[in-house]
Amino acid sequence: MSDGLTQRVVTALILLVALIALTLLTTPLTFAAAVAVIVVLAAWEWGAFARLGGVASRLLYTLIVFFSLLGVAVLCGFWSSAGAFLFFRVILILCSGVLWWCVAAFLLAGYPGNSADWDHRAIIGLMGLLALVPTWTGLVALKVILPSGYLVLGVVIAVAAVDVGAYFAGRFLGNRTLAPSLSPKKTWEGVWGGFATCCAVSAVLVWAAQRYLLELNLAQISVLLLSCITTTLFAVVGDLVESMLKRNSDLKDSGSILPGHGGVLDRVDGLLAVAPMSVLILMLALDWAR
Repeated sequence: MSDGLTQRVVTALILLVALIALTLLTTPLTFAAAVAVIVVLAAWEWGAFARLGGVASRLLYTLIVFFSLLGVAVLCGFWSSAGAFLFFRVILILCSGVLWWCVAAFLLAGYPGNSADWDHRAIIGLMGLLALVPTWTGLVALKVILPSGYLVLGVVIAVAAVDVGAYFAGRFLGNRTLAPSLSPKKTWEGVWGGFATCCAVSAVLVWAAQRYLLELNLAQISVLLLSCITTTLFAVVGDLVESMLKRNSDLKDSGSILPGHGGVLDRVDGLLAVAPMSVLILMLALDWAR
């Protein structure tokens, strides 16, 4: 195993342990605060995408994202009990996130020819809000609904499965380039490997949920398993959008806080794109949006 891969694996294992502890052992309020810290770090990195070079301007953008999270918490009633949870407002915020990632897919198709239409600080800053805030909203909503944290962990594991499957399938089987103008190392074989891994892992997660956590009917099980398609598609879009923004701003990585992985955004790009749609599917399929 190469030194780079070893460092990547060690960092990933440390992050996995920290994630499990954060998700399963905290209260919803503590979880919301901890994830907000991660989002704030990601917002600081997003400022580089928008070419906010000065510390003051990047700090201002980070504060805008932070106060947006506070506003969402009040708007959606996250400080209240689960019984007082304002589902409709959460759904609207999640839908805004899903809409943004659908638009982002079209931006990918036209890049680099369309970059002049959106390569402005304000627009890229808005992209960050639409990427970061709905994801935080969705993850906190799942934690409030089921404080044990198993639903949150399930979403994160499904995204990680796509990432891991794509990495190894692309590394050992990759031949047909997926998006050469954005990321020459990403391949179609990697996409299919990520999808296959997501399907296998999701089948185990759904089985475990049915056996130990929830009473699921056949329709619900089918919807949850079919969501592997959207999980894979949105994870790929999230990864490519970050690659597009890094290339557009001449950055190799979004940051350097995670050895072997780069910055926070380099690690959570797929989750940012997947979370809004996955949380919507969970809330609607499991009848928690009533």
